[in-house]
Amino acid sequence: MRGGLRGLILVAAVAFGLPAIVNAQAIPHCRAKPALLDLGAPLTIARQAVAESKRLKIMAISSSSIASYGVSNPAYAYPTQLWRGLDKALPGVDVDILSRGIGDQDVEEMAARIRVEMQSSPPSLVIWQVGTNAAIHRMPIDQFKERLRDRMKLGKSLGADFVLMNLQYVPAVVAIQDKEAYERTMASVAKEFGAGLFRRYDIMRSWYEDGMPYAQFVQLDGVHLNDFGQKCIGQLLTKSILGALTGP
Repeated sequence: MRGGLRGLILVAAVAFGLPAIVNAQAIPHCRAKPALLDLGAPLTIARQAVAESKRLKIMAISSSSIASYGVSNPAYAYPTQLWRGLDKALPGVDVDILSRGIGDQDVEEMAARIRVEMQSSPPSLVIWQVGTNAAIHRMPIDQFKERLRDRMKLGKSLGADFVLMNLQYVPAVVAIQDKEAYERTMASVAKEFGAGLFRRYDIMRSWYEDGMPYAQFVQLDGVHLNDFGQKCIGQLLTKSILGALTGP
């Protein structure tokens, strides 16, 4: 982890008062308003793959979250939760999820991997979790948007649907003054390219504003999700994707 990022994380954790111990009796409820689960795109390529070939191949690209950092068991990581949910909800469909996570990567570094990853094992759907590290590392917004657009163009040309998963609502991000600019940029790019947008930032913010303390879903580092955070995001993402695949 980079020195500047480590310092920001420690400061944010103290500033937002993340407790060292969570009450074992306070079991949080995984929830999100239906409007927040609407991806805003039909995922036509993935839908066709499910209908015609009975197969759904998903590639999940991100930094450390996909690599199961912060969870006590890899089974709690959101790609595993996503696979379980889709496999159960789509009987007779071969669901395959490829997790491609490398810790602390920015959008530029992840974007460089997309061509190689997609060409070596073409998916029907790409879930690109991005934005958190870009905000923490203060990547210029114009540069952030340019990298997103370049790789969205490439990804679309390789024949896959995209879902952009936006920032995490965690202390290290909340402490950043212009965090919403990254969120707006991702929404704009998703709309431009007809991609889905999984509004993780708003979902997690609703947890906090409804009274759920950070310690219920965030590790003490103020960045990474814990067991509940990962599991819940995986379950809600499952609902979002199923809604796009089976809706009108």
